[in-house]
Amino acid sequence: MVRAAMRVVVLGLCLGILMMWIVMPTSTYKQKWVLSIRAKANTRYLGTEAVAKSSKIRSQKWWKRPVLVKGPLGIVTSTELGFLIMFIALLLWSFSTYLTNFFSNLDPDSGERIWQVKLDDTALAFGLVGNVCLAFLFFPVSRGSSVLPLIGLTSEASIKYHIWLGHIVMTLFTAHGLCYIIFWASTHQIKEMIKWEKTGISNLAGEISLLAGLAMWATTFPRIRRKMFELFFYTHYLYIFFIVFFIFHVGMNYAAIMIPGVYLFVVDRFLRFLQSRPSVRLLSSRVLPCEAVELNFSKSPELTYTSTSTIFVNVPSISKLQWHPFTMTSNSNLEPDKLSVVIKSEGSWSKKLYQMLSSPSTADRLDVAVEGPYGPASTHYLRHDKLVMVCGGSGITPFISIIRELIFRSATLNAETPQVLLICAFKNSCDLTLLDLILPLSGTPSEISHLRLQIEAYVTREKQPADAGNDKNLLRTVWFKPNAADMPIHAVLGPNSWLWLGLIISSSFAIFLILLGILTYYHIYPIDKNTNKIYPAAAKSALNMLFICVCIAMTSTAAFLINKKGSSAKAKQVQITNAPTPLTSPGSWFYNADRELESLPTQSLVQATNLHYGSRPDLKKILFDCEESSVGVLVCGPRKMRHEVATICSSGLAENLHFESISFSW
Repeated sequence: MVRAAMRVVVLGLCLGILMMWIVMPTSTYKQKWVLSIRAKANTRYLGTEAVAKSSKIRSQKWWKRPVLVKGPLGIVTSTELGFLIMFIALLLWSFSTYLTNFFSNLDPDSGERIWQVKLDDTALAFGLVGNVCLAFLFFPVSRGSSVLPLIGLTSEASIKYHIWLGHIVMTLFTAHGLCYIIFWASTHQIKEMIKWEKTGISNLAGEISLLAGLAMWATTFPRIRRKMFELFFYTHYLYIFFIVFFIFHVGMNYAAIMIPGVYLFVVDRFLRFLQSRPSVRLLSSRVLPCEAVELNFSKSPELTYTSTSTIFVNVPSISKLQWHPFTMTSNSNLEPDKLSVVIKSEGSWSKKLYQMLSSPSTADRLDVAVEGPYGPASTHYLRHDKLVMVCGGSGITPFISIIRELIFRSATLNAETPQVLLICAFKNSCDLTLLDLILPLSGTPSEISHLRLQIEAYVTREKQPADAGNDKNLLRTVWFKPNAADMPIHAVLGPNSWLWLGLIISSSFAIFLILLGILTYYHIYPIDKNTNKIYPAAAKSALNMLFICVCIAMTSTAAFLINKKGSSAKAKQVQITNAPTPLTSPGSWFYNADRELESLPTQSLVQATNLHYGSRPDLKKILFDCEESSVGVLVCGPRKMRHEVATICSSGLAENLHFESISFSW
């Protein structure tokens, strides 16, 4: 025990030195280069009062600054790096403790070679530590039933934690399996690979689980995931085999350490299944010349969401299984009856959708299902004096929702809002039509006059404006006919979703325990009392998993139906109000044809926009020019752009910059 304690102390010191080595360069560069960089950027030092305010904010938010930018981990903040180091320290400590205890009980007279016994013990230690990681694996991907929002995390921001844990889990379990195969081969016990024990460990079940995990793991690497997304998507359904055969492998009692995460995931997955069954009311679509479409859905006024929220969209006519996440461009305050997303045709799924909606013979109806919305609990960006939003291409979509929220707060609530600087980088001039989406299709566009907005748009691949005459033929709105079976988007558990979710989890688990007690007392225990018969472990595990699924399905369905019945009358009213009937055939009128922004009283969107052709934004100069005491820097776009902005904000040369990345692609 003393040696184990000393090992932990040494490990902690090494990790602490590593943490200091990573963080210290920021302070060093700050002292050395701050004067020269400030001079190059033509900025002035902040006043005494502003510096004091900036220092106060910095002392509260230093833990959110990015520390690592480029590398396999993506953009990592100080807090994330600290927790990652502590988690790895926990795994190393657990692994070393297991080995210490196992090796201390070695028997030299057992008839086996010492290295073979140590290999057997090492393989077991890998499996035990991997099970610790597996306990956390499903929390980040439980979108609606996760505990992560309680600590300010969203499903979008938590994806990278799931990726980290997945790599660690599969590394440990692969080492676990390989060590046992080598051990069995060296001791002439290769037949152990196909054994399925009636009680205890089932080797064959573990190998099936490992093969399913390896198939998933092989398709998660960026080159495969980005180029063959469908392969990655469909292969990930093997998680069902991975979990089921893992429980068969170790038994339900030992798998209980991962049950909380899996339980929340199953609740979340079944609620998403219930929400995605009905077809939602699709009002219209706007086809943009940059090969993008905006889908406008009807929603219940009771459904509220925050900016940067996302929904998952499924179009059965393209694929019944594929669900794709999109950031919403609408705002629940400014547009209480409508929800909008913009989809850029970049992958095979989105290209098929664009071709369907842009063809001259567009159907008058499109079946669409949605899940969500999912998003942050609060709009934390309002605390800043200025917002700098950096985006590339379709990365502008989350910022459209933020700008609409600021328009609502400034015009309707007369609240003070931050100054907004939107920096957009587009490849071609046709992409500039994405800026038209900043103002909602319905409402009073003059409300933007209350917002201090400046837009810097850069067209990188063109030296001069292109002829937009042909583009207008593509810019059109398509209205869809209403259908009695379509429903507005509404919260799956109603406005009090957290209360219903807590009731589902607690009641389903209570019913599961009651059923498990009845099964054990009246069925399993009488059989085990008979010394000639032992109840199979696989049957126990199968019944446990069946009971969990049945209890979750019963309680979730009951809660869903109760909430659906209460909102049916309101849903029918919303169904009719949001669908204006076109006077001519769909596709015959252009957005902005009769909606010139010069009618705005004090400021128009056109006047707020500066166009730059043939150049890229000098992000370092732009960010260092910001003199406000607190500047929120939000970035959404290509990986290279996110890394560049994160590097500038983490350099320590401008203490008033607060970085945040908004992206599913880390």
